Amino acid sequence: MRVYFDHNATTPVRPEVFEAIRPFLTEKFGNPSSLHWAGEEVAIEVDKARKEVADLINAQPKEIVFTAGGSEADNMAIKGALAVKKEKGKHFITTAVEHPAVRNTAKWLQKNGYDVTFLQVDSRGRIDLDELDASFRDDTVLVSAMFANNETGTVFPVKEIGRIAKEHGVLFHCDAVQAAGKLPIDVSSLNVDMLSISGHKLNAPKGVGALFIRRGLKVEHLIHGGHQERGRRAGTENVVGIIGFGEAARLAKVEMKKDYDKLTALRNKLEKSILEKIPDVLVNGDKENRLPNTLNVSFRYVEGEGILLFLNEAGIAASSGSACTSGTLDPSHVLLAMGLAHEDAHGSVRFSLGYGNDEAQVDYVIEQIPPIIERLRKMSPLTAKARG
Repeated sequence: MRVYFDHNATTPVRPEVFEAIRPFLTEKFGNPSSLHWAGEEVAIEVDKARKEVADLINAQPKEIVFTAGGSEADNMAIKGALAVKKEKGKHFITTAVEHPAVRNTAKWLQKNGYDVTFLQVDSRGRIDLDELDASFRDDTVLVSAMFANNETGTVFPVKEIGRIAKEHGVLFHCDAVQAAGKLPIDVSSLNVDMLSISGHKLNAPKGVGALFIRRGLKVEHLIHGGHQERGRRAGTENVVGIIGFGEAARLAKVEMKKDYDKLTALRNKLEKSILEKIPDVLVNGDKENRLPNTLNVSFRYVEGEGILLFLNEAGIAASSGSACTSGTLDPSHVLLAMGLAHEDAHGSVRFSLGYGNDEAQVDYVIEQIPPIIERLRKMSPLTAKARG
């Protein structure tokens, strides 16, 4: 059996999405900026897709800027807003557990003269709103905080973060890449000024994302050139990606409640069984407020890399840390920020479920994990040391 439990890294393109984009790979090939029939018919469909993406987060279509993905959307929001507000100051607030698209942008800002405050989190990955409130200064320009953590699934109090930022007269950007399609998002009530989402996290093709920019807000462009995206992002639109994104957003909105209940049940069964069958396991994150599909656990005394290799041999795809940092052997910055010991952070595995997963697959994973952990622990010097 082959089981894919790494949907937070990327998702399969749904058959309905593939069928929606098929014509735009063949007969509907026009450039949407062209004024002739070939361009006009494509432009109409791009507008429809823009509306579907906007509807997913209760935005207006004119507030949606299509990008090449979540990372570009994050960069556009942060760098673009700071550039426009440079006269106000150079102080930026974010959290210690952001995705690398925000975290590494913050480090780049530090190298270029900005002062960055990284809000710390508790053992469940939650920020302290009082600490946030106390972090604002006269020269604070922007706050950027994620909607839900990509590694642990912990959901942030986005509305409250936005309210505090608004009280201080500061812009608020939210990276909602992991939450979009899994949790209801209503930008009209969230106090967000900008919000990033990504197509390939919700069963659309890779290479397309979107940034919500609240109407009336000016953001400096990252890419200069033509007039595309109402002059906010130059370059011929990724029509195939955008059409797929639109269809995926439509499906996600229709099926969100059903998927939430299904994925929560599957995840809870997986978690309960792991804790019952395997000793010395830590569940990482906020169990009360997390994504329905995400389970992050640390198997003590073994390394996540070894677990993943054996899982892969059994046909099971999972991850250790975020996909964007999987090329390193460093422990997860998210788990270290939560106070986990290095060895426990090294032993973490993230199971993230999604479209196509079922109970039989969960049962198979439950069957395979215990002997893998037992085998690795027998080889680990940490096991003998811990058990005397």
